[in-house]
Amino acid sequence: MDPLFWRERWENGQTGFHQAQVNIDLRALWPRVHCPPHAPVFVPLCGKSPDLAWLRAQGHKVIGIELSELAVASFFSEQQLQPVRECSGSLQCWSAGGYELYVGDFFDLGAAKLENVHALYDRAALIALPAPLRERYARHLSAILPAGCKMLLLTMDYPQEQMAGPPFAVAESEVHTLFDPDFSVRVLTTRDALLEEPRFQQRGLQQRYEQAYLLERT
Repeated sequence: MDPLFWRERWENGQTGFHQAQVNIDLRALWPRVHCPPHAPVFVPLCGKSPDLAWLRAQGHKVIGIELSELAVASFFSEQQLQPVRECSGSLQCWSAGGYELYVGDFFDLGAAKLENVHALYDRAALIALPAPLRERYARHLSAILPAGCKMLLLTMDYPQEQMAGPPFAVAESEVHTLFDPDFSVRVLTTRDALLEEPRFQQRGLQQRYEQAYLLERT
């Protein structure tokens, strides 16, 4: 998927994927990640999610990466923070208040930026990517995450023929295909979520499940 697609979505206000409230699964399931207080947490394709502020409120330093400079600028503005901006190779790092958010391509992020990360939170990164990029995404995470890093992964599963992504359907079998054997994979929850967001029914979905996984980099 062309990075321009996501930048234009933010510029045109086509951000139905953005949740204005903290994700309920993050609140409920984060304790099961057992991430130590004050340990850094990585959030790929972070947008301007309020989940970032929730993680920071738990004491974690938050490291994120996002294609859209507009999204990152909006996040810091909403948090009433004045970030310091520095170039870091092909990426630009915006930092303030315990946040370190990189503007640029996720695949340009190297392991050195994440060497102290204890956990990763993925609500909308994997499901935002078409199948070829999902495979590349998983391989890149395997390359840049330190051993022992845990990952709270939230996915969506539905009959792909009923709706064109994003968000894309990712079945449990695909999660194992993508992440085994570099990660251990455990299902935490599965729930019928068709009625939770009417916009998906309006797009033609007749079935939708949300799943949460706990992964650990081996």
